[in-house]
Amino acid sequence: MPRRLRPVELGFTATAPVRLAFEAVLQAPPPAVYRSLAVEVGSLPSWFRAVASAVPADDGARRTIRLRGGIRFEETILAAEPDLRYAYRVDATNAPGIAALAEEWALAPRGAGTRLRWTMAADGPAPLRAGLRLGSPGLGLAFRRAAAALDLRLTPARRPSPGSA
Repeated sequence: MPRRLRPVELGFTATAPVRLAFEAVLQAPPPAVYRSLAVEVGSLPSWFRAVASAVPADDGARRTIRLRGGIRFEETILAAEPDLRYAYRVDATNAPGIAALAEEWALAPRGAGTRLRWTMAADGPAPLRAGLRLGSPGLGLAFRRAAAALDLRLTPARRPSPGSA
């Protein structure tokens, strides 16, 4: 049964007790990256392997995310600024220990591509905070892999040709 979390606002991504941030540079331009994040929500599992399903609701104001392994998040969108930022908070989850959780994806032009920054902001008891900090390298690896897969999806010219090594 999902538990309700403490509702937080956008500023939580800058003030939370635990803030983990990761960056990647993509060759795809900001409009394409933003579209995949905020408009084509259902495409998330095709490039972020940890995600089993992503279903938008209420004309994009909310969404439900299911991770592989059974964790579920019911989210409210806090910011949807085309080509700049997409952020949301978790309203309910079946994950233990979390008191509050929000994430922000910030986009900035980088040449013809995009500098993408993912910030996860959380609060909970000390063991949860410590666990998130210890898990930071794994979350960073998952983000880098997802960013690379997204870039390949959005920039077909970067895909290896059939039969190439």
